[in-house]
Amino acid sequence: MQKELRLSGSGGQGVITAAIIFAEAAAACGRNVAQSQSYGPEARGGASRSEVIISDDVIYHPHVEHPDIVLAMTQAAADKYAGDLDPATGILIVDSELVPNVPTAAHTVAVPITTLATRELGKSLFANIVALGAITRVSGIVPFAAVKSAVANRVPPHTVDRNMQALMVGYEAAKE
Repeated sequence: MQKELRLSGSGGQGVITAAIIFAEAAAACGRNVAQSQSYGPEARGGASRSEVIISDDVIYHPHVEHPDIVLAMTQAAADKYAGDLDPATGILIVDSELVPNVPTAAHTVAVPITTLATRELGKSLFANIVALGAITRVSGIVPFAAVKSAVANRVPPHTVDRNMQALMVGYEAAKE
């Protein structure tokens, strides 16, 4: 089994952190993992993407070419990064409030990620962890408990409880 994920949005939305956490969770489960990131020169607001490859075998090429799953947190990210999803099986997860024109994909999951973070946790800062919860549910690649543990190990200690809540909000919102 090998799965390729691309998490995309704009700088400041935390897609790189979410990808690192997901990769750490997969590695903790004994999987081989490659994680990379790319972002524009702007610290906030510029294009941002992070990619994760998770495999039971050796990963010879650490770059995502045809992702199985794409997360798009903005319209620009959806337009730029969803085009090379696997046309037969690819899953596109979008922030439904920020991606009004959803590109065509074999499977689409629309979750109001940023709105949920703001409404349930009081800050859009938690949108990346809400998105991570949705990815965990939709992908089925890594057990929820492993992602929960990786989140707890990565976020600042004083934010663990709220991040756990954000993870659960995203996980529940992605029920089909």
